[in-house]
Amino acid sequence: MSRQDRSLDDRVPFLARLEKGERESLLSLGRTIHYPTRSVVIRQEEPSAHVLLIVHGWLKVTVSAVNGYEALLALRGPGDIVGESAAVSGRPRSATVTSLETVEAVAVDQDHFTGYLERTPSAAMQLLSLTVDRLRSGDRRRLEFGALTVSERLSGLLLELARTHGFSTDEGIEVAVPLSQQELAGSVGASREAVTRLLKVLRERGIIATHRRRLVILRPDLLRKTDQLYD
Repeated sequence: MSRQDRSLDDRVPFLARLEKGERESLLSLGRTIHYPTRSVVIRQEEPSAHVLLIVHGWLKVTVSAVNGYEALLALRGPGDIVGESAAVSGRPRSATVTSLETVEAVAVDQDHFTGYLERTPSAAMQLLSLTVDRLRSGDRRRLEFGALTVSERLSGLLLELARTHGFSTDEGIEVAVPLSQQELAGSVGASREAVTRLLKVLRERGIIATHRRRLVILRPDLLRKTDQLYD
């Protein structure tokens, strides 16, 4: 990746932002760990001890409120970094990270990671750039939550998942990341019941097909017409 590229956004993972030598140097500091499906790899409020660099598989990042509601903040996949904020600040983990499938990651101890950033200022700048991109993405999301209805947010999420995590099948565009209805609800800031009702409408209209943690978008063209879907 060229240092002149300024078109990055939060979808570009951390390892992809580094030069080859920087990436290899960082990965050499860690140890490979494998996590089974649906296992907690980082727990909210725990002390920070390491960062994870994802090699294969997908994780979800969630936070839990006092009343038990769980919000889905982000999905992290190959090339992404998780746990970096706590590692740099020395504060407890701000979120829980759970594997959605079998995950391979490289764990780098906190001291080794911060030392690497001190020795490699260009990598530190790329981490700062990623942090800014994620903050901007969060700002956009908060704006959408205030300006859009739940149905509009859900339609937008499904289209985004199709674009970023979808692959073509004979049936339609299948979303590769296995998300439950509760996780979809947590991503759009709604109750599971509300999302279940909206998904039922989309199924009945032949726009999506759902199975256990499997979602296929049959008619993305109709999904874009949110204002007409739920009448």
